Amino acid sequence: MACRSGCCSSFGPLNEDNARFLLLAVLIVLYLFCGAAVFSALEHPKEKLAKERWAQRFEHFSQKYNLSKRDLDNFLRNYEEANIAGIRVDITRPRWDFTGAFYFVCTVVSTIGFGMTTPATIGGKVFLIFYGLIGCAASILFFNLFLERVITVIAFVLKFCHERRHRRKAVLPQIERPPDAFSRRGRNLDSMAGWKPSVYCVMLILGAAAILVSCCASAMYSSVEGWGYLDAVYFCFVAFSTIGFGDMVSAQRETYEAQGAYRLGNFLCILTGVCCIYSLFNVISIVIKQVLNWLMERLELLCRRFPTARGAQNAVAPGRCPHHGRRDPSIETDAVNESEADGRRMSGEMISMRDFLAANKVNLAIMQKQLSEMANGHPRPSGSGARHNGFSGGVGALGIMNNRLAETSVDR
Repeated sequence: MACRSGCCSSFGPLNEDNARFLLLAVLIVLYLFCGAAVFSALEHPKEKLAKERWAQRFEHFSQKYNLSKRDLDNFLRNYEEANIAGIRVDITRPRWDFTGAFYFVCTVVSTIGFGMTTPATIGGKVFLIFYGLIGCAASILFFNLFLERVITVIAFVLKFCHERRHRRKAVLPQIERPPDAFSRRGRNLDSMAGWKPSVYCVMLILGAAAILVSCCASAMYSSVEGWGYLDAVYFCFVAFSTIGFGDMVSAQRETYEAQGAYRLGNFLCILTGVCCIYSLFNVISIVIKQVLNWLMERLELLCRRFPTARGAQNAVAPGRCPHHGRRDPSIETDAVNESEADGRRMSGEMISMRDFLAANKVNLAIMQKQLSEMANGHPRPSGSGARHNGFSGGVGALGIMNNRLAETSVDR
């Protein structure tokens, strides 16, 4: 495996993982600045208009009822305290009966945290710290196990489609086959042994599932809660992604038509949506890492094309890397002709999809290997180091962490 410095630095060559981390941090900061600029341009004028309207209404109300601004401010502060306790102008359901408390703990362990209900007692706040510590960790484990099972189903479906496509090519009438059809058939059958489900197909399927769940849930919320459909879609994304602003919260009115069915449907929609969006985020993170790898290749090309005096001394060429002959035990890769792919990427031409897939040294290789194992029904051997040391497999971030823990345990 080629060893890359990632960038030319006055402090010497930078480790590839650290370079990727720093590049991601810089891109996230730039992404935050861009998002802040967009939201400021969209929302700040309306905020200023709302403040002006409130000042006018406040002045008009104090003059109409002959109230001092100080007394009116104190009254509004009292109402804010009542609002935090769950008291609204419109009648809402109790916040701390059993059903309300169950809704609250669901938002806690799922990390949504709408914020419309918060503990007010010291005992409740202390209990929440320990309750959330265990509950959130258990929920993350549940989401990872859900992802693993969804990936298994998707892998089986993709394998079935792949085999069906190859069988369809294999049963063509002999008269319609070109002279070299039999040799191509042999190559196609041989390619089944090394076939791996595409991570991009998995991402597309998970994205379609998340959109389907969000559209169905939005239709339910818009009809029952009286929200606009776009507002309901906005709520679904905020809830399913566990952002949980709390400006819109479902199932908060005191009574509904078919109340039991709606609350059950609300629970199932949020649970399914959170699982789908979490799974989608895990797969998208792999694609983001691929983009980072591609950017690092381009930055390395620039460093080699325009080296600095110190950077030229510290730069390490891939072919002369001191660790070139030693494989990194913390990285799990498949049998890929990496030198050919690296040569094409270094040539400056646009990276192909095949090279894009082969470029990943950690996440994509692990994910594809797990997809292949799940599709072919071949679990990892029970005698492997991971299971021997108590670290089972997993998908995405959980799988990478388990592999790292297993390797560390074996080394010790």
